[in-house]
Amino acid sequence: MAQREGFLLIDHRASPGIPADVATQIGMDPKLVGEGRMLEAATLTCAHCKTVIVRNPYRTRERARCPKCSHKYLCDICAFHATLPDYNHKPFEAKVDEHFNMQAHSRLLLP
Repeated sequence: MAQREGFLLIDHRASPGIPADVATQIGMDPKLVGEGRMLEAATLTCAHCKTVIVRNPYRTRERARCPKCSHKYLCDICAFHATLPDYNHKPFEAKVDEHFNMQAHSRLLLP
């Protein structure tokens, strides 16, 4: 399994499964997650926001990759934002580091 790839397993072989209306609301095929069914699917994690998506095996559109992050996967939302002229490239790890550094700095300034 490559970096940022994962695996989702939903096992309803011994349960009533997800109701059809709920499955439709969350974008899943009710036939795949109903009573007695088991769903196995590949996942990808976005390098910029850490959103995990379930790979659509029927997708024909190419998935976005970030050249500044060693061509790691980008979700469709982050790929769109990256095309905007005022976009500031900052991977998720850098945002987390910045947040914790600001917290540590603010604690040092408190009396």
